[in-house]
Amino acid sequence: MSMNRESAETLALRALGWLAAQEDLIGVFMGASGASAEDLRVQARDPEFLGAVLDFITMDDNWVVAFCEAEGLDYTAPMAARQMLPGGAQVHWT
Repeated sequence: MSMNRESAETLALRALGWLAAQEDLIGVFMGASGASAEDLRVQARDPEFLGAVLDFITMDDNWVVAFCEAEGLDYTAPMAARQMLPGGAQVHWT
């Protein structure tokens, strides 16, 4: 999958939809991010918020696997998408 900004945002929207359907995870995400249900709807168009969704999902390999298997994606897709969104550039300290 070739990743550009538009495809990264689309993947992140899919991730948000998947996350919203996970009753055990959506509350954790909302608690960690401080987002309300209304924020999920309103900020779904914000690339920085979508980056936060991908940041959350990529915190746990099991979440990545579950999302990618549900969406038919390669396991590297969420991180590739994250790198295309604001704040997602890899930091090299050396």
